[in-house]
Amino acid sequence: MLRMKVKAVGIDRETLLPVVILTDEIEESYVPMVIGPAEANAIAVVLENVEISRPLTHDLLLSSVLALGGKVDKVVITDLADDVYYAEICLIHGERNLRVDARPSDAIALALRSGASIFVDEKITPYAMAIPGEDDPEMEQFRSFLEDLSPDDFRKDN
Repeated sequence: MLRMKVKAVGIDRETLLPVVILTDEIEESYVPMVIGPAEANAIAVVLENVEISRPLTHDLLLSSVLALGGKVDKVVITDLADDVYYAEICLIHGERNLRVDARPSDAIALALRSGASIFVDEKITPYAMAIPGEDDPEMEQFRSFLEDLSPDDFRKDN
């Protein structure tokens, strides 16, 4: 498994869809994922350290796991089939290791809240990862997109 971190969350300017960008630790390769607006907001809230008065769904889930004596160990993007990513939330409860099926965006939002690591299964890296090349115009456009991404891309008044 390859450890990843959230590089950015924003709106793809061409499709106008929310995306989250995962990158490896040294930011050599990226996994871009289209996600829903609610999940994009849930991720952005954590990345921007926004204080909210009431818990969001992912906060509620984390509170529930902790109240029941569990711990979020890690999340893993496990598969990619027909352009759909799959993930698992790995929980520890006492001596038991549990795996819960999840949408990657929900798993990422929970990982950010709990401080858990995010991994991508190596079996999907050849299909999911974008590795920037020196003379790749599409990757140059992608890099430009990442550099121009800001939290304001998610504001409803844009």
